[in-house]
Parts: sequence; structure tokens; C-alpha cells
Amino acid sequence: MKPIATVPDLEALYPEAVPAALVKVSPSLTPLYRRWVEAARFCILSTVGPDGVHGSPRGDDGPVIRVDGAERLLMPDWRGNNRLDCLRDIVSDGRCALLFMIPGTHTTVRVNGRAFLTDDQDLRQSFAKGDRLPATVIVVDVTEVYTQCAKALMRSGLWPRDPQLDLPTVGEILADMSQGAQGGADYDRAYPDYAKTRLW
Repeated sequence: MKPIATVPDLEALYPEAVPAALVKVSPSLTPLYRRWVEAARFCILSTVGPDGVHGSPRGDDGPVIRVDGAERLLMPDWRGNNRLDCLRDIVSDGRCALLFMIPGTHTTVRVNGRAFLTDDQDLRQSFAKGDRLPATVIVVDVTEVYTQCAKALMRSGLWPRDPQLDLPTVGEILADMSQGAQGGADYDRAYPDYAKTRLW
């Protein structure tokens, strides 16, 4: 099979991005995006380094991250298998992406940024679980935040129930980001039926 070799060749195969996919992008955490990521107990951390790329599931019994202002996230590195793949990447390169998922909602939130590690004692202590501290804390400086298209989770039937959570909807986020020009309750109401015709 022949690989697609250039970006123009790739772009020729797809229509232009829908406006809602672009207007929802923010360079920092808006209040609604902050509410969303603070409600998440699970995310996937993706990194890139000299040995390639890595993805690592991250979870906690409360928020998986701590928001430290609109442009910074803090994530304790709890005990794992000690491969340190993502952590080595962060030390070597720093580019990272976080994909936040919450059971019961088809929405996911993506945060792109640059990360570094710290073993600052006071910061580690602030995450204490009894007498246990994380070995390090991952500090992510945010460069982009946006909701991802819900169709992948809809196609997969990943969650066994409908969302029952008090989270900002994509319609609310779009309305907030576009000053009311897009999104809103009508978007949220119409999206499930709209997406069903475009899942595959």
C-alpha cells in the first residue's frame, strides 16, 4: 500500500474542519474547562522523547490533577511499575498531552502543553495520602485546551449509562468560547442525533 506522504495530500482527502472544532480551543483553562478537568479522576498522559512516544493511564480517588491557575496543572506521580517511560520523556523533551475522561459522558477534554518534573518536598507533601508521598510531581504548563469529538466514545459504546453528572456541556463551552455565536442548549439537544448519522 502507498503511504500518504504530504500534508496537502492528506488534507485533500478531508473536508475543512467544522467551525465548532476550532472555536472551542483555548490557550488556557477557562472556568468551564477548569470545572471539567477538576471533576476527572482519570486521564491518559501522552509524551514524546528520544525513544519514541508513550501513553500512560493516570488515576486517583479524587481529581487526577490539581489546577494551579489557568495555565498550570499539577499531577502527583503515584507508585506504578517504575518503567518511567513518560517521566524520562518529560525530562528529555517536555511536550505532552492529557486526555481527561469521566465515566458516563461521551465528552473528553484534551490539554496540550509542556511539562517538567519536580521533587519539591513541600509540593509532594501537599499531595500526601496518609504517610505516602508521590516520588515526583508532574507540572504541566498549558498551551491548548479543547473538548474532543464525542463520536469515538459513542461508536465504541464505552460507557454503560447516560451521563448524570453536573458538568459543563460542549454546547455550554462552545457558547462561552464564541460569546454565544455557537453552541448552547440547542447544540447539546441536537448533537446526539446529528452524531449518530456520522459515527462511521
